[in-house]
Amino acid sequence: MRHNKKFNHLSRKAAHRNSMLANMTISLIMHKRIETTLAKAKALRVYAEPIINRAKKDDTNSRRVVFSYLQNKEAVTELFKEISQKIADRPGGYLRIIKLGIRKSDATEMAFIEFVDYDENMAKTVKKAAKTRRSRKPAAEKAAAPAAEAPAVETPAQEAPAAEAPAAE
Repeated sequence: MRHNKKFNHLSRKAAHRNSMLANMTISLIMHKRIETTLAKAKALRVYAEPIINRAKKDDTNSRRVVFSYLQNKEAVTELFKEISQKIADRPGGYLRIIKLGIRKSDATEMAFIEFVDYDENMAKTVKKAAKTRRSRKPAAEKAAAPAAEAPAVETPAQEAPAAEAPAAE
């Protein structure tokens, strides 16, 4: 029976899978965003979020537990110094998976996995330009129309003060 064996094995033995996920977690901590397959990204989220959650409490035991998973001093230091400051008030859900589409060579679904608090592009609110109504004129007429309108707009503006001046006398 396969009770409680729900996670994705990724077609690897346990040692290979654990080392691969640890290496991916180190890359994620150092680069804040990595591109991988969708299946690996989902498995990485399950593996990395408890490790990231452990970094909220900065004490010797937490550092030792995280180091036992990652085996990389630079990644542990980065996690406890910088990342833990940004995720301190977040109650979970530290990682975001963004689907990218299908890889051309083998039709595998690809995805970005990134820290939610580190993505500057998603954090910015982009103001969209006001959309103008567009007619069904061909491109040649559209190019000629703005050139014809520009002098027409300037000439009434010059004539208007002249018309008002005699009325004031």
